[in-house]
Amino acid sequence: MAEFVLVAGAWLGSWAWDEVAPQLRAAGHGVHPLTLSGLAERRHAPAGQQTHVRDIVGEIERRDLRDVVLVGHSYSGIPVGQAAERIGDRLTRVVFVDAEVPVDGLSFASGWWQGREVFEALIADNGGYWPPPGPAEFDGQGLTDEQVARLIGGATPHPGASLTEPAVLDRPLGELPATYVKCLLDGPEPNDTVAGLLTSEQWRLVTMDTGHWPMFSQPAELARLLLEAAG
Repeated sequence: MAEFVLVAGAWLGSWAWDEVAPQLRAAGHGVHPLTLSGLAERRHAPAGQQTHVRDIVGEIERRDLRDVVLVGHSYSGIPVGQAAERIGDRLTRVVFVDAEVPVDGLSFASGWWQGREVFEALIADNGGYWPPPGPAEFDGQGLTDEQVARLIGGATPHPGASLTEPAVLDRPLGELPATYVKCLLDGPEPNDTVAGLLTSEQWRLVTMDTGHWPMFSQPAELARLLLEAAG
């Protein structure tokens, strides 16, 4: 039996896994969706990136979980990748779902497509938070109007410090047993950092014919891929 720890991306909480978690439990596994500090029902908790790493490690240690399949979606790949290094032999596999990955000394903002300064200005202009996207930003991502409404309705502003603080890695990420799930509607190829990691014998690539939020658009297929990753 695996223990799945599920961490959704920016603006989202544990609720984002509501259609995936039951399918993993039905297959006989433990499932632990996690809300990071500063989001959803924990929106009033102060949070930086290392806070999020501690949230994940702390949940695993508090529950004394073993055979952990640690899943990070989008932004959360950054704290999940760091947490995966820190839980040692508790880890079976880390799964990055269309995710960013940590690079030692760099932040989420470092890789922003318009440049770090533009992203940091956006955070500053919104009181230290990254505002949730509007409906148009979900276009072309394989989502129904109902799914978009659910995403927007549950989203909370994302704490900016978690996006601007640098990652801290103790060893090369390519040494971890990892699966990278690329969602093709969000771009046909992984970014250069991920492409480099995929040259490791420890990493494997799988694809989904959907957009960036597969836990909403294709929850059954995502659950199937997570079960496959668990081995």
